[in-house]
Amino acid sequence: MLVLSTALRTLQTNMIPFSPPRIDQLIIDEVIDTLKSGWITTGPKTKLFEKKLTAYGGHKATLCVNSASAGLELVLRWFGVKEGDEVIIPAYTYAATANVVIHCGAKPVFVDINDDFNISVAAIEKAITSKTKVIMPVDLGGFPCDFDEINMLVNKKDIVTLFKAETDEQKQLGRILILSDAAHSIGGIYKNKKVGSLTDITVYSFHAVKNLTTSEGGAICLNLNNEFDNEEIYKYLNTKSLHGQNKDALAKTQIGNWKYDIVEAGYKCNMTDILASIGLVELDRYDKDMLVKRKHIFDLYTEMLSQYKWAQIPEYSNVTKSSSFHVFLLRIKGISEQERDEIISEIFNAEVSVNVHFVPLPMMSYYKNLGYKIKDYPKAYDNYSREISLPVYYDLTDENVQTVVSAVANAVDIVINKNHLTA
Repeated sequence: MLVLSTALRTLQTNMIPFSPPRIDQLIIDEVIDTLKSGWITTGPKTKLFEKKLTAYGGHKATLCVNSASAGLELVLRWFGVKEGDEVIIPAYTYAATANVVIHCGAKPVFVDINDDFNISVAAIEKAITSKTKVIMPVDLGGFPCDFDEINMLVNKKDIVTLFKAETDEQKQLGRILILSDAAHSIGGIYKNKKVGSLTDITVYSFHAVKNLTTSEGGAICLNLNNEFDNEEIYKYLNTKSLHGQNKDALAKTQIGNWKYDIVEAGYKCNMTDILASIGLVELDRYDKDMLVKRKHIFDLYTEMLSQYKWAQIPEYSNVTKSSSFHVFLLRIKGISEQERDEIISEIFNAEVSVNVHFVPLPMMSYYKNLGYKIKDYPKAYDNYSREISLPVYYDLTDENVQTVVSAVANAVDIVINKNHLTA
């Protein structure tokens, strides 16, 4: 066993990983400070992190939770999404986007995507029915969706007329809710505004592989119009995230304030101060350090890969949008899904870790069994079948990037030449 463990460690050391978290002394010191404080559940650091996220994103209020999935579901339930309702989402996303809709008893309505991997606004419009309550765009890889077009769509007279409000919240909004799944895109920019302030409600992810991690975690960014009291909604969602308890642990520490009530059968999905302490360090240096490094890696990949005719470089910046540089979504021109898989195997043989973001949900067993068919989403399948996600993380060096590009180029040559000779 000792020999095996040593061999595995050696293999892991030689392999360029895909997306290890950045854990340095600043983070370690902050976590130790939290542990020594005696306050490790939701407390002062979580509340401070929420305030700093609100200032960073430019939205109106922020609730930190234990995952983006929990955040998305809390919002759907606040808005009254239930059995018989429909929620429009891209076919090309991670399972969490659709799973939370299923949890609420509603129907995920998948639509196809654009060449940039993001949801097609034209496909959204065709999918809207009188049952549509929410649209959940996903900023895939960190590149913001077309939010002006999506926001304008739900305000079109015929779309508003079609909307059937059934809860007080739905009646107050008077139209379809836009709930942005920004699991990849904190720090992304659209028309000089940061992701978080681009639509009604946005949810971030702080999972271990994300640009800004808290190991696990997420945040609900409230930005509803002035018809709503965003601070009151924050309080409601905070209660809902604590089993319906109307006072959190920090509030109960005030002298004589121990008594609380359970006002609903809520959930348990609050963020802890241990997690928030990591987030505070990362947020403080995010724009001036993390995003700068990740953009450098994206630019370097672009420069090195542009020499190859088979390389389709992902769009990550234009005159209106800038990515958070979360995932480098390389596509190989003119290959099949099987060839893509063979290329990935060859890349791993060169001790470079890569990934695929994502297998479209209509291809997953659960959703196939519900009747969804990938043939209905041709662009999603085309992008998926040729996509290889390359390593992007803070400690990736220029030399590592060169190694990755060489491994990819060699793998493409091996697979294409082999298949050409076989044909």
